[in-house]
Amino acid sequence: MIAACAIKKDTKHEPEPPAPEAIEQTERAIEPVAPKAEIEEKSLETPQSKTQDSKPPKEQTKNELSKERDPLAEDKEYLNQFSITSMEHLREANWSDIPGWQTDKTAEAWPAFIQSCNALKKKPRWEKYCAIAFNVKEPSDAFVKSFFEKNFHVYQSHQSDGSQDGMITGYYEPLLNGSLTQSRKYPYPLYAPPNDLIKLDPDKNPDFARFRGRVRKENGKLIPYYTRSEIENGTAPMKGKEIAWVDNDVERFFLQIQGSGRIQLESGEVIRVGFADTNGHAYKSIGKILVDRGELKLSKASMQGIKAWAAANPKKLRPLLHENPSYVFFKIMPNTGEGPRGSLGVPISPRRSIAVDDRYVPLGSPVFISTTWPNSAGSLSRLMMAQDKGGAIKGPVRADFFWGFGEDAGTFAGKMKQPLRVWILIPNP
Repeated sequence: MIAACAIKKDTKHEPEPPAPEAIEQTERAIEPVAPKAEIEEKSLETPQSKTQDSKPPKEQTKNELSKERDPLAEDKEYLNQFSITSMEHLREANWSDIPGWQTDKTAEAWPAFIQSCNALKKKPRWEKYCAIAFNVKEPSDAFVKSFFEKNFHVYQSHQSDGSQDGMITGYYEPLLNGSLTQSRKYPYPLYAPPNDLIKLDPDKNPDFARFRGRVRKENGKLIPYYTRSEIENGTAPMKGKEIAWVDNDVERFFLQIQGSGRIQLESGEVIRVGFADTNGHAYKSIGKILVDRGELKLSKASMQGIKAWAAANPKKLRPLLHENPSYVFFKIMPNTGEGPRGSLGVPISPRRSIAVDDRYVPLGSPVFISTTWPNSAGSLSRLMMAQDKGGAIKGPVRADFFWGFGEDAGTFAGKMKQPLRVWILIPNP
């Protein structure tokens, strides 16, 4: 993704199709400041719920009543701090409107919520709720539901035509074979951002907004940065920017789509790479190109299907990849036990983090999704955290589901292209 691990399966409320064994999630420990029962009873109290004055409230006049706060206006102001300037895609909703809210194992989303708090704890509205969350270890599902119901309110996200329905795909953290030096076995480089890549503010430079503000100078004039084919054919000045080499071109391509991954060296060492920047060009689906040409059936236009096509058509692969002008640059990341870092700047959590379009969804927000398991009609409805974004994730009802690390996660991610409905949780003022 731009981004892409530990996993726990749900087995009771969400029927899961037969699948490879998932990786067990390592929970992030938070030191408690009081016994669990005491915390769960008291920690839902916020500064708003307490009173310093025991005197009865003064009766309001009509003029005072007319000046009562406008919740929608306050929420619009809240969203503005995330550069979301419109609420046209949002409709007020009730907790009872959310299918699966009561049955989801919401406590599994708590470690991911803590990560959101690590990034947002100083933002308006978040400080008081994150202060509560930091002091709660291993909460129950009932506590987590009560926490959000008392301290957050809900909007359902809609398309511009008013439709509730969108699409969710999947991504993961892959493992590639590679080297820190180039050889015949490892000919395909991963690049760090080039020196001549210039980043402009797209809002202040509308001529380059569709290139995400990524430009270069040529003869004193700003122009869009080089395309994928120009980068890989040697036109762009990439020499010296190689951080690693890998053995498979299509795997390198999908690593760019995922946004992060791990590289197994022959020494046995594993290095981690993460998203550093992009050339700014829009992503073009090579799966759709193959379907349009009649070289791949729509039912086979998954990551696995494209890899199979590539293996059968090696001479056609490079020209096909170059039809997608988008390109991702990487950086070496710390090799920790946590998930890769998403666009929010915190580690993302397998099966509890999603990538979103941050023009519509504030990064860090709790988001409830209603969808189905990959290639299945089995319900997949759960609380997620919007902690990443991606070049192909566009629209108010669009998401990318992070499945975790490795081959099993890749199987789920590659097959996921499911219908989606989205509810966004907004903290109370």
